[in-house]
Amino acid sequence: MPGADVASQVTDVEEGAAIGAARARLVIAASSLGTIFEWYDFFIYGTLAPIIGKLFFPSGNPTLEFLAALASFGVGFGVRPFGAVVFGYLGDRLGRKYTFLATVALMGLATAGVGFVPSYAQIGVMAPVILVSLRVLQGLALGGEYGGATTYVAEHAPRNKRGFYTSFIQASVIGGFLLSLIVVLSAQQTMTSGDWDQWGWRVPFLFSLVLLVISLWMRLKLHESPIFKALKAADRVAENPLKEAFSTKGNIKLILVAMLGIAAGLTVIWYTAQFGALYFLQNSQRLDDTWARVLIGIGAVFSLGWFILFGSLSDRIGRKPSIVLGYALTLVLLFPLFHLMASAANPDMADAQRRAPVVVSGPDCRYDPFVAGKQETECAKVVEHLASKGIIYRKLATPGTALIVGNRAVTDHSPAGIDAALEAGGWSVAKVKPSIKGAVIIVFSVTMLGMLSGMTYGPVAALLAELFPARIRYSSMSIPYHIGTGYFGGFLPLISQYIVARTGNPFSGLWYTFAVVAMALVITIFWVPETRGNDLD
Repeated sequence: MPGADVASQVTDVEEGAAIGAARARLVIAASSLGTIFEWYDFFIYGTLAPIIGKLFFPSGNPTLEFLAALASFGVGFGVRPFGAVVFGYLGDRLGRKYTFLATVALMGLATAGVGFVPSYAQIGVMAPVILVSLRVLQGLALGGEYGGATTYVAEHAPRNKRGFYTSFIQASVIGGFLLSLIVVLSAQQTMTSGDWDQWGWRVPFLFSLVLLVISLWMRLKLHESPIFKALKAADRVAENPLKEAFSTKGNIKLILVAMLGIAAGLTVIWYTAQFGALYFLQNSQRLDDTWARVLIGIGAVFSLGWFILFGSLSDRIGRKPSIVLGYALTLVLLFPLFHLMASAANPDMADAQRRAPVVVSGPDCRYDPFVAGKQETECAKVVEHLASKGIIYRKLATPGTALIVGNRAVTDHSPAGIDAALEAGGWSVAKVKPSIKGAVIIVFSVTMLGMLSGMTYGPVAALLAELFPARIRYSSMSIPYHIGTGYFGGFLPLISQYIVARTGNPFSGLWYTFAVVAMALVITIFWVPETRGNDLD
């Protein structure tokens, strides 16, 4: 009987008999390396957001240029759900292997394309149009990658090692971020700053062609998932995976729970731990860009083990306890860890904030970061300059415009006059390098943020694979995952940096992360089921 055939083949996989040790290593290595390379392609854009903003979105307003680059970064995340729909359908209909071969090829070619796009100065408005179009293609590819790699590895894993096997996929995401930092730093060190700004920044994008060749070579050596082959042999492949995924209230509920309780929560922690921390150090704390990238990179290296540790641990204690504890600890530790980083990154700035607080006042101090060119009022111009320097300030409403640094009134409101007053008050407006002790504290803080991410992200691939039936697994897990990560996480850098720019408080952007994690914690406690040990068929 066909049903018996598929059941017996699935049982073989569940007991680990259908995949040997060498085969397991190949499956994990090929899937993980492909995921590393694909996320490298995606994250290289975020790593180079400041220079992309200047070259493709010139406006005369540095804050607006940076936010525009982050907005286009978010566009890639915004289209990820559409990629999940397209490639999820193909993955459930045609197979796991060839679908994620297609995703890695699309991602590599789109990323390399960014390296060839002329700047705004060369072709005008078409430059950002082409750039955003390539971001759309990247997002579509990434929307199909995660579900394919996760489903493929989970369907090869023994029942008692699913968390461990799939944790390498989770660690691969941070591996992609780490690789993007390494390539950027290596390229910068081999050329002058002038060459880097003119053409050198394109090298990391073009390097993706090398990674594409390696990814395709490794993935072509893989065979189709045994569970999908069993479904196909038994003629049980879903005719319309999307329709089937949304045809029952039970599956729709699981999709919503996976989106809001799992994907949204874990992704804002991850992006806060990596991009949030990077921009916090570079912009708000005025840390030297290279030092910021190096320290975040070292913290990322130390954080890789957390994903594998908690993925493996979930095979023994369950998926849900680790995620719930990670969410709860994030709410407790998020602000203290960023304050610790601030005190270590730029102690002079932290000291100046206490000794010489900055107060801006006027009849209209409304600062709009999205205004191209100059702000309308004198007070707003002062606020704009302070925001561009990462200075913490407080606003008051008064009949006339005034700026006070400590106990001294500043009469010269030009950028040079403001900088001079800030320097006199002990504020550092230039980029700084941390002390050895400060660098150690920053790495420790990033590693602790990585631990929170590992607790929530490490077990999740196994949980999502176990949550949905094999016939519609690729679609059912990809769609909620990429809606949750694409919209809640993908626009986190833009939203958090916008909040910081408007409020003048570098810590205020963390409230977005806090709110999303609080929501995810409640949903996970009450509605996310424990899945450890579930059959994959």
